[in-house]
Amino acid sequence: MMQRTTSDKLRTTRRHILAAAVAALMVPMVASGGYAQDKKVIRISTPANDAEWQAKGLQKFKEMVEAKAPNIEVQIHLNATLFDQGTEIPAMQRGNLEVGMLSPQDIASYIPEYSVFTAGYLLRDAEHMHSVFDTSDVADEYRQRVKDDVEVVILGTQYLGTRHVILRELQDVKTPADLEGVKMRVPGSDTWQFLGSALGANPTPIAFDEVYLALSTGTVDGLENPIADMIAAKFDEVSEQLVLTGHMVAPLFFAMSSSFWDSLSEEEQAVVAEAVAAQSALVDEGTLATEADGVALLESHGMTVTTPDLDAFRSHVQQQYLDSDYAKEWPEGLLERINAL
Repeated sequence: MMQRTTSDKLRTTRRHILAAAVAALMVPMVASGGYAQDKKVIRISTPANDAEWQAKGLQKFKEMVEAKAPNIEVQIHLNATLFDQGTEIPAMQRGNLEVGMLSPQDIASYIPEYSVFTAGYLLRDAEHMHSVFDTSDVADEYRQRVKDDVEVVILGTQYLGTRHVILRELQDVKTPADLEGVKMRVPGSDTWQFLGSALGANPTPIAFDEVYLALSTGTVDGLENPIADMIAAKFDEVSEQLVLTGHMVAPLFFAMSSSFWDSLSEEEQAVVAEAVAAQSALVDEGTLATEADGVALLESHGMTVTTPDLDAFRSHVQQQYLDSDYAKEWPEGLLERINAL
């Protein structure tokens, strides 16, 4: 019998190593009857930063979904790092994004008659907001139309807060006329710009992640925003006054691409729906709690908080909408149905 050489031994060792590696690769196939499937990925895009309740709610959503559906991975992209605010819908329609945190203003860009939901002083409070968008026949019609026309599914509504006017420098503001010439930051859509004009200001579209710098340099004179977001974004560091106009109760929709939603199994849809409900509840509770203490907190930081003539603001803003081209497209009777809820 021939003695094995060192090179023969090395070749044998290599064959053993290769065989072991192949066997290891085959384990998932043997165990499951096929190769292990890749996880389904839910990408979420939002302009929110990690200090906002919205971001905290999304983290809860991620934890719940991944715990109950291990085959799903949730990726949260904050600070508009994945898609700019206002560009989420086309990204979802293209299949480049699974979830966008949308406003009624985003929807109105695709369904003009639904600009009624962007009107100032429309919703009374968080409870009324949920009635309109979650539990009424108005909600059923709205969600179905959005799915049919925009190709996204609204899975939940959360209370983003009540929006007020924030000013870089102190100003005596009693009526909308006192905001004439004020460069007010608003998001980029036409409906947001109309709101800025209805408030009496000069609307100036700027991305949310640029607002802090714009305020600090005087590029804008102010903005309109909820108190909770203002605190999270530290706008009090570059602003002197909060004017409690309360001009809009702001909803935010957890919206998913219709095609992705339909690709989920019934069990996966149930897990996602449960996590969305928990996410929305956390955001609601956190936002309301922050608002309850927010004025006192901002005053302790040196901000001046004032209350204008709310009747003057409400009547002026509402009349601006009723006289606009937007109102001509509103479905007959819808405004009355919203008010009656």
